[in-house]
Amino acid sequence: YRLNQAGIAFTSVELSAEVSGTWLDNQYPGCRVDNPSRVYEYSFARYDWPQYFCAQPVLRKYFNECATNFGLRPHIRFEHEVEGAELDEESGIWKVAIRDKHGVASEMEANAFICCVGQLNQPSYPDIEGFGTFDGPAFHTARWDSSQDLKGKRVAVIGTGASAMQTVPEIAKEAADVVVFQRTPPWIHPDEDYRASVPDGEHWLINHVPYYARWNHFLLFWLDGEGLHASVTKDEAWEYQDRSVSEANEALRNTMIDFIKKELDGHERLIDVSIPYHPPCGKRMLVDDGTWYRSLTRDNVHLITEPIECINAGGVLGKDGVQHDVDVVIYATGFHAGRFFWPMEIKGKGGRDIREHWGDDPRAYMGIVVPEYPNLFCLYGPNTNIVVTGSTIFFSECGMHYIMACIRVLLENGYKSLECRKDVHDAYNEVIDEANLQVAWGAPNVRSWYKNKAGRVTQNWPFKLLKYWTQTKTVNPADFHFH
Repeated sequence: YRLNQAGIAFTSVELSAEVSGTWLDNQYPGCRVDNPSRVYEYSFARYDWPQYFCAQPVLRKYFNECATNFGLRPHIRFEHEVEGAELDEESGIWKVAIRDKHGVASEMEANAFICCVGQLNQPSYPDIEGFGTFDGPAFHTARWDSSQDLKGKRVAVIGTGASAMQTVPEIAKEAADVVVFQRTPPWIHPDEDYRASVPDGEHWLINHVPYYARWNHFLLFWLDGEGLHASVTKDEAWEYQDRSVSEANEALRNTMIDFIKKELDGHERLIDVSIPYHPPCGKRMLVDDGTWYRSLTRDNVHLITEPIECINAGGVLGKDGVQHDVDVVIYATGFHAGRFFWPMEIKGKGGRDIREHWGDDPRAYMGIVVPEYPNLFCLYGPNTNIVVTGSTIFFSECGMHYIMACIRVLLENGYKSLECRKDVHDAYNEVIDEANLQVAWGAPNVRSWYKNKAGRVTQNWPFKLLKYWTQTKTVNPADFHFH
């Protein structure tokens, strides 16, 4: 939209047959956003959302309408995969290798290469002995097999993250039995409006009172995104660092424990195994109205906390020797978040593949530009994931604003390319790393997909959201080498 608005020629290459990204890939029952819908929208495409936290079909419809209404579809090559890209250093041109759904290869040339493939798009399967040996349907939540009728079936769900929390209550309505395998319980922030519809009076305000929608958007952004940051900030003097990082973090913890006890009243075992041992927001914090906890109390839902020994032809064998025979296995096991750009081969100066350049430690300046890769930009890049409530849409708009400013500098000065200075990049990442140690998800006793194997937080933004908006407003030419 921003490129089109500026009159810059562009082509978008899309692997799928339609737009909407994660809301196209994830079609499991119960799938919905866990940010308030009103902050999960483009600033230039306001929407009258039917629910406070809308379900996947509504979100998919929104992004489809945006692509249509803003005239973007003619610029999109659907069902084409970018296999790689290589920089021609002499001309500054990126040569992008593409393959269509029929296997026909082609090449595009571009002055700038913007990578918007995200962090949560490559499903991660568990490293469990016997994986692939189950004699029945088995699939990941992000690759949902809609041909499978789960009515009356015995279903195993491996994982208790966001997708499991959303889909298990729906599956349990029809399945004969649902066996849920939990490794680590999630912290769940209570919100009674999580599945609620927006009342008529509020729709009227949105549609008739000038600037009400913008004010409401800002209010949600500020209270959630900025207000919650204090509750995840580390206090070195706090004595209970193993379970919380500050007094405010402890208060958040107690609120969520009260929620657990209320929803699971009378089920002591479930209460015990549903209280996480890590600080709140150390891992991804979920949002729910209590439906998840209540579903665990159903007669046909069984929460298993014993580690898995292996997967076999009949189902899942626990380390306690108990065999769980099932008809279907569903993997709710997340994504390879740290594999930025994977499996593309992107070669910059000297023909160096960015995967080799990064290894297990992806870094970028502003999360957008990387030394040795002139005119390569990324959205939702390293250290731009949000933990406390906010919207990746907001971060994407900030990032694109910065990219447009970079392109403006190139055009107005007749440069063929710009390249982030390594010293600027390294100094920036030192600040990011130090700040990530001062928040809950940087706690040393927390293991999560936010960190690489060395324990460095590679995914998350450690500051308040306003800081990212501020630092991406303008481009400092001194941060770059120009060619």
